Amino acid sequence: MRTQTAGSANGLTKLGDHAGFLDALTATLGAAGEKGPPVVLALIDLDWFGKYNAEAGEQAGDRVLARLSELLGASFASQGQVFRYGGDAFALLFQDVEKESVFLQLEALRKVFADEAKEANTGLSISVGLAAHPEDGARESELIRRMNEALYRAKVSGRDRICLARAEKMVTKTSHYGQGQLEGLSRLAKREGVNEAALLREALDDLLRKYNN
Repeated sequence: MRTQTAGSANGLTKLGDHAGFLDALTATLGAAGEKGPPVVLALIDLDWFGKYNAEAGEQAGDRVLARLSELLGASFASQGQVFRYGGDAFALLFQDVEKESVFLQLEALRKVFADEAKEANTGLSISVGLAAHPEDGARESELIRRMNEALYRAKVSGRDRICLARAEKMVTKTSHYGQGQLEGLSRLAKREGVNEAALLREALDDLLRKYNN
């Protein structure tokens, strides 16, 4: 998929707007169906942007927004859709991409942005909330609510981090498996037509049988 520019494109970032995101989410969920490929949505918000904009000026703030837009497009345009959600918030939408993969790529982007912000001494960072269909909700409103709740948890737990609607699952996987293993797991799940959790449960059952017999 390509960067979303349909609808009212924002003049600064050249991205689709909030209404474009809602239209795309409706279409993507409709195409996926109840048991179709996963749909992942993420909300990205700049930390301390209001303070920075007031102190450094709107032109400096616009440069930050344009840069973040550029990073998002470079990182995700080939597989997802990127939107200017409003103000200093951006939204991402993916179909048939595992939440684990999105999480890892967002974490890489968060670190790149943090390094650039440190070098420029802006004091900025990004927080992200992430949710997925169908495990986190079936309806648009439910998924958006869970995505916003995840972003809120990222903010109140210290900012400069990614939180998920069901964070315990992602923390466990990313803490105990390497990126190569996770990518291999994703490919195997697609090839076999099952979800990653089912494959992990099967592997764990085999391990328990091996050592308990």
